[in-house]
Amino acid sequence: MSATHRVVIVGGGFGGLYAAKALGRAPVSLTLIDRRNFHLFQPLLYQVATGALSPGEIASPLRYVLGKHRNTEVLLGEVVDLDVEKRRVILRDGEAAYDDLVVATGATHHYFGNEGWARLAPGLKTIEDATTIRSKLLAAFEHAEREPDPQKRHQWLRFVIVGAGPTGVELAGALSEIANDTLRHDFRHINPAEAQILLIEGEDRVLPPFPADLSKKAEQQLVALGVRPLTGARVTNIDEGGVTVKLGDRERHIAARTVLWAAGVRASRLGKVLAERAGATLDRAGRVLVEPDLSIAGHPEIHVIGDLSSFTHQGGKPLPGVAPVAMQQGRYVAEAIRRKAEGKPATGPFRYFDKGNLATIGRNKAVAQFGRVHVWGFLAWFVWVFVHLMYLVEFENRLLVLVEWVYNYVTRNRGARLITNRPA
Repeated sequence: MSATHRVVIVGGGFGGLYAAKALGRAPVSLTLIDRRNFHLFQPLLYQVATGALSPGEIASPLRYVLGKHRNTEVLLGEVVDLDVEKRRVILRDGEAAYDDLVVATGATHHYFGNEGWARLAPGLKTIEDATTIRSKLLAAFEHAEREPDPQKRHQWLRFVIVGAGPTGVELAGALSEIANDTLRHDFRHINPAEAQILLIEGEDRVLPPFPADLSKKAEQQLVALGVRPLTGARVTNIDEGGVTVKLGDRERHIAARTVLWAAGVRASRLGKVLAERAGATLDRAGRVLVEPDLSIAGHPEIHVIGDLSSFTHQGGKPLPGVAPVAMQQGRYVAEAIRRKAEGKPATGPFRYFDKGNLATIGRNKAVAQFGRVHVWGFLAWFVWVFVHLMYLVEFENRLLVLVEWVYNYVTRNRGARLITNRPA
């Protein structure tokens, strides 16, 4: 195989970026395509949404990150179709040829067929989502400050988060700290600490992916922060006035002016394109079922990784949609492509090494699972801080975030609490 072996990576998230970095010295011509010009560190998006960090502190320009890789070019563009026979990626304004294709376009919000809820209950997947939520949260306190009617004021100070997975738990804990610490001296007519934070979960416990004992510890820490978990509750409607939930055989309407969505994700639309053009099989969430080597059946040159892929060859269940999975898959695919380009034998099947699960709840509060070792409280929180700092792509971002976290920890302040796009 010659050094002109062409590789196209679609998506600059964790999977795509780690694949690109691993191919930096390989004998290939690499093109990375993304609709954004930056890599986003999604695990810290909730901190932008709650005013602890600014967007630039958790994002890195792709051209800068890959700038030293002479075999790599970065294109700002949107992939709209594939020509599998001619091995071409079709962009909205052009095309790119490939010998090996890596698709890592992730996932988006899933409202389970109720797309009208998106306007009323924003999710958290992008920088724009984070700044929208930040404005929505802060504006709620501003509205409450000016509201003379006690009943309406309580509705502005009631926050409902749908979904008690890691994102929902992190948002709930951070919002509690805003109400109880950050804003405690900022208003004259309301007491922000009177805010009610409800965390709704359809399963029977918070953090369903975690072991039951850690879910219990997480719930205890949430309650200590003033968050009220409502488990076994299914959302049946969201409107301008709040949320309707079903508990057993009873329905209940919760009056609230601020609702946030953290209940589910759906694979990106490129999954459907792969199904139509390459015959890929999709699961119920729209993820592409992949072979043990992360390729599509019948198309060994097309690799699907990260949240868009459904890898069930290790334990029978799809791997979780977390950053470590995408990182390891990116490195694996890069090595497979490198060996192909160098004419070496193929690698063995992909195997995910689970380094553990982490979820932070608030200041000195978190849960962590490392195999059979379960920890919570300050130790779990400290590990969470260290791991997330190390995974940030740029050293400058690590330093900035560390300084912000130390400042926030000492002062209990959040310097980025700006209303930049005022909601109606």
